[in-house]
Amino acid sequence: MKIKPLSDRVVVKAEAAEEKTASGIILPDTAKEKPQMGTIVAIGPGSVSDTGSLIKMTVKVGDKVLYGKYSGTEVTIENEDYLIMKENDIFAII
Repeated sequence: MKIKPLSDRVVVKAEAAEEKTASGIILPDTAKEKPQMGTIVAIGPGSVSDTGSLIKMTVKVGDKVLYGKYSGTEVTIENEDYLIMKENDIFAII
């Protein structure tokens, strides 16, 4: 993939939505919930503080993360769907 996010942004590959419930009921596309978990595939260099120093990212490529349901901007690169979001939209590293 040839994308390099700027500042404190990350590129996340979202996990696939659940196809069926725990009891085995197959869900149609309209009933599937947006995934809130994914894997980081690219990160920016970090943000710049008010004093001009670089604040490094706390996540790294390959981290599995939890993020908000409606976080980020969906983009398609080389026929793959990704989310580009700010690092502070990420809630946790798994």
